[in-house]
Amino acid sequence: MIKVGLTGGIGSGKTLVSEIFSQLGIPIFYADKEAKNILNHDSDVINLIKSTFPDVYIGNEINKEKLASIIFTDQDALKKINSIIHPKVHEYFHTWLAKQYGVKYIIKEAAILFESNAYKDLDTTINVHADELIRINRVVKRDKTTIEAVKSRMKNQLDDEGRIKLADYTIYNNGDKMLLPQVLEIHNTILNKLN
Repeated sequence: MIKVGLTGGIGSGKTLVSEIFSQLGIPIFYADKEAKNILNHDSDVINLIKSTFPDVYIGNEINKEKLASIIFTDQDALKKINSIIHPKVHEYFHTWLAKQYGVKYIIKEAAILFESNAYKDLDTTINVHADELIRINRVVKRDKTTIEAVKSRMKNQLDDEGRIKLADYTIYNNGDKMLLPQVLEIHNTILNKLN
């Protein structure tokens, strides 16, 4: 089984690309969704974060706005939160992976695949790229937020050039190239590696 990482900057369209791979029958592990799930349901993580950042929870419910205001403005806080969550996501990924019987390859979708070094545990990587201005506009519209807030979040991610350099494949999603042919080409290349 080939383990594929899929990443991209905020607003690049990595979830849409994941959905196309899913339609092709490829199992997807959504690391970011799993991290959110862990933040809300894993008592060990909740207790650790509460002891470090007491204001981030209301009962056992994460206060997303409060968490965002901390981690997107304080690098040390972001590193601390990541050091609590990332090992758990890694653990959940390997539990999920053990259940993927008889599949040719799987995809692990993660926003900070390179930044967290999670890519080192995978066989190949795909980056979804869209120009920064396009990404900003998408996120402002999607999240009903401000340009400044999006730029603040972008600062915590590797830049586009860095992701393109590290990735084995890049899918371009500016709206001028169709996604399906790009996905199919990578899909077939991965399957050919197994033959």
